[in-house]
Amino acid sequence: MLKVIANVVVFLFLSLIVVAGYSIAAEKGAVTYEKNVKQIISEKCLSCHGSDSPTIDEFKKDKEGFKKKMKGPRMDTYENLMIFVDGKDAGALMRRLDDGKNTKDGKPGNMHQYLGKTDSERAAMLEIIKKWVGGWTLKKKAEMTEEDLKAIKALKE
Repeated sequence: MLKVIANVVVFLFLSLIVVAGYSIAAEKGAVTYEKNVKQIISEKCLSCHGSDSPTIDEFKKDKEGFKKKMKGPRMDTYENLMIFVDGKDAGALMRRLDDGKNTKDGKPGNMHQYLGKTDSERAAMLEIIKKWVGGWTLKKKAEMTEEDLKAIKALKE
């Protein structure tokens, strides 16, 4: 009987090691802001959404004025970007960058064009951002369910 219990303990211990190994491997392959998304945002977005851009609250007070200056809401840090992913303006990033393939009218979001110079470059950048976000949705914050928000991963590191 003692031998059976020892075998079960060894089996459980080895199983735990295997599961932990898979988790670590999956985490290393995970798309994160720091590793994958920050560079895309830096290269493709910060000329209009950088540190000299208005906060979302400032932007909403004078949208047209800021648009004339080619300035959108600030997205220069992970925290500022997350406002548009799962924060108070949740879903905005997804709606703006979407390629339109899953919409009724088929139109891409108004910022999709800036993801790259070619269709293939835009598709590649969008795929990385979609993997980072996880629960890609085109819903506005008020339309999102708790499940929609939980599906958003958007890992920082």
